[in-house]
Amino acid sequence: MTRYLEKIHPRSLAHLTRHLQSLIRGRLWVKILIGMALGFLIGIIISPETGLFKPDTAEILGSWLALPGNIFLGLIQMVVIPLVFASIIRGIACGEDIEYLKRMGGRLVIYFVFTTTIAIIIGLGVSFLIQPGTFIDADLAPRAEVPDVAIEETPDAPGIETLPEVVIDLLPENPLGAMVERQMLHVVLFAIFMGLALISMPPRQARPLLELMGSLQEVAMTVVRWAMVIAPLAVFGLLAQITIQVGLEAMLGMAVYVGTVLLGLALLLGFYLLLARLIGRTPPGKFLGAAREVQLLAFSTSSSAAVMPLTIKTAEEKLQVRPATAQFLIPLGTTINMDGTALYQGAATVFLAQVFGVDLSLATLLLIVVTAVGASIGTPATPGVGIVILAMVLQQAGIPTSGIALILGVDRILDMSRTALNVSGDLTASLVLDRWVGGRKSYEQQKMDEELWEKQRQATGEEVICDE
Repeated sequence: MTRYLEKIHPRSLAHLTRHLQSLIRGRLWVKILIGMALGFLIGIIISPETGLFKPDTAEILGSWLALPGNIFLGLIQMVVIPLVFASIIRGIACGEDIEYLKRMGGRLVIYFVFTTTIAIIIGLGVSFLIQPGTFIDADLAPRAEVPDVAIEETPDAPGIETLPEVVIDLLPENPLGAMVERQMLHVVLFAIFMGLALISMPPRQARPLLELMGSLQEVAMTVVRWAMVIAPLAVFGLLAQITIQVGLEAMLGMAVYVGTVLLGLALLLGFYLLLARLIGRTPPGKFLGAAREVQLLAFSTSSSAAVMPLTIKTAEEKLQVRPATAQFLIPLGTTINMDGTALYQGAATVFLAQVFGVDLSLATLLLIVVTAVGASIGTPATPGVGIVILAMVLQQAGIPTSGIALILGVDRILDMSRTALNVSGDLTASLVLDRWVGGRKSYEQQKMDEELWEKQRQATGEEVICDE
């Protein structure tokens, strides 16, 4: 092999180097993959399990390595609320007509509930089939303790008698307060009402606020573009820190459980590809090729909200989803479409029931499905929130919440995986509903109309609703 390499002409080596650089340049997903691989490798080397570094030193090194990643997340989180607010308003205002929104509204509710239910059933099914709980020593469970924060933040499942109060609480009394406290569901609902009100107003009166929303959206996207410059470095640091904290031993000890959840997520992805092919008329290869960058970034950051701008851009430019649909559905889906998280709730509940020897009746399984669907709606799109939801689901199923401590060691890896599926679900929803609802204008026609509207406005000063 050495002799062969010696025969290679220097120009050939230079050509090969340029070829590799050309492959990496402009391909964000390749850079992210490289960052993930290096981060995992460095994390294993620094991990206290190798004995090269003391635990305190490894933790400090992990914090410094994750600094670019935390800066990346901070930049995105800084603009995610104004971006969601502006995108939903302009997505509604750029719709073709009020009838289009009516068709979209009714079908998206059906779609979200249907896909979330399918996800939970998949999670329950793979756990019953593989039975990962039988591979765990049940004597470990009683000694495990769940963190107090999970119990303190665990809400009670709403009953029929409290349902009216729950509905009323969905409406934000103080929209600005909801934005400050990052209550995404309240922000989304407020933006929907604002968009509906603007589309019902005369164009001349609605135009100033829509122009303001357009400028706000562009400012947020500019900050996102700045953040994407350090995305590969952010991925490297975050994954290195996670590997240092989790370690190989914890992941290998729960390998069967992790494999069960990953199998369920793979089946859910196959279900998405089927929907995209049958309804969205998009081949699986094209869908995966378009979604790979945002999937890898979501996997690395564990936050679907952090990658929402890239998700919108992917839907519009690579999947040819109309801007009105993408800018309305994806921010909404980031808030209430948590299929990956719902699947995880079902799989983890059955796993812990098997560990504790709790029999799950059909009525209990139905309760798990209903509770997980309800809990997934309005869930903050931030890392680690799945544990809090799981505690509530376990309480409703009569399973000791102390079992959560058994899966905390590998939860971050699964959190990353289910976040990637959540983002895939948002892309699928925007693609499927855009084709399902249909309309008079295709993506290309809408873009041509927007360009024509802008030329007419500049030439005649004509007032239009959407001139982006």
